[in-house]
Amino acid sequence: MALTGRTALLAALGSLPVGILAPSWTGMLAVNAPLSLAILCDYAMAAPVRTLQFTRSGDTTVRLGDGADVQLTVTNPSRRRLRAQLRDAWPPSSWATGTEQAASRKILTVPADERRRISTALRPTRRGDRHAERITVRSYGPLGLAARQGSHKVPWTVRVLPPFTSRKHLPSRLARLRELDGRTSVLTRGEGTEFDSLREYVPGDDTRSIDWRATARQTTVAVRTWRPERDRHILIVLDTGRTSAGRVGDVPRLDAAMDAALLLTALASRAGDRVDLLAYDRRLRAHVQGRPAGDVLSAMVNALAPIEPELVETDARGLAATALARAPRRSLLVLLTSLDAAPIEEGLLPVLPQLTQRHTVLVASVADPYTAAMAESRGTVDGVYAAAAAAQAQAQRHRTADQLHRHGVTVVDAAPDNLAPALADAYLALKAAGRL
Repeated sequence: MALTGRTALLAALGSLPVGILAPSWTGMLAVNAPLSLAILCDYAMAAPVRTLQFTRSGDTTVRLGDGADVQLTVTNPSRRRLRAQLRDAWPPSSWATGTEQAASRKILTVPADERRRISTALRPTRRGDRHAERITVRSYGPLGLAARQGSHKVPWTVRVLPPFTSRKHLPSRLARLRELDGRTSVLTRGEGTEFDSLREYVPGDDTRSIDWRATARQTTVAVRTWRPERDRHILIVLDTGRTSAGRVGDVPRLDAAMDAALLLTALASRAGDRVDLLAYDRRLRAHVQGRPAGDVLSAMVNALAPIEPELVETDARGLAATALARAPRRSLLVLLTSLDAAPIEEGLLPVLPQLTQRHTVLVASVADPYTAAMAESRGTVDGVYAAAAAAQAQAQRHRTADQLHRHGVTVVDAAPDNLAPALADAYLALKAAGRL
């Protein structure tokens, strides 16, 4: 039996000893029989907690940063009116800081043989699956002097998906894609590998595109136009090792890499290419393969949602072997990893020839904008030292990128907010050059 604050107040007003709050029923009755009898009657009239029935409904997925609504239906099958305080427990990351208590605690009244529905508003602060823990109910008597308390497990899971903030860049990249495909009046001069049509020569066109046979049949010079090839295979490889756990600003490197992967997936699937995903550190963490263009993005979002960085060194040989097994034919291999010197020189470079021999390889990495800001520091001794350290870090990063360039790898190195559009631009450039 739980005694309420009101009981303690009455005990104080009646000059009752502290023994009234003891669990001994005999002691309570001996101290003040009228109040003790009132407490016992109040407890007896409180609706039982064990017989309550609960069902859940509502959202099962939500994007990070958005709100989810989960409804809880409480059925009171007893003959007593339920006057209760209810706590719906979820993990702390299910709410913004400081809002957990207000969001999870509810006051409700359910008449006998009736039901009521309450709503719990979640606003998760992390990706992944959020599981409902348990429901704790404190059922009060009509006087509010005593209460019954118990807990119920009512399972429910809300999957928190990556936010995909870079989708705002998709319309502009799709417009450029339509230009490459010749779907608008703007004609691009880059060459693909599929012949599209003939048009009249204009100054600035590549003379290698002139069709001399067609020119001989008409009075004007004719040039061939090209369109990018379709139905090419793109394998996105996400490095989930220890370097992906580093935070750049408020965003983990892994989350920025996921956002870039989603924008590339949306763009490439619209371009008619096939996109697969591989997440790897020392083992395969997630994969999406063989999905049609219409549902590849949703499948990738669901696959990425529960992934968290592993604090282990990525097995580069295992990663390369898994990527080659998943992409037996020539593909665009997009590796989202770190440009730190040690992981690249000791891990990736030894296995890179195996990848570049069979695939076009693009390495994308998250750069720290704070390093660039440090490089501009001047005016104080600390600022000069910070600028020297930042310049050294940038030089080392440039040397690592140059090593990859010498192996024929395209490198994209950008800050978290710019990584996704920069990767999309690199993909379009490769497509326009006919390198896919």
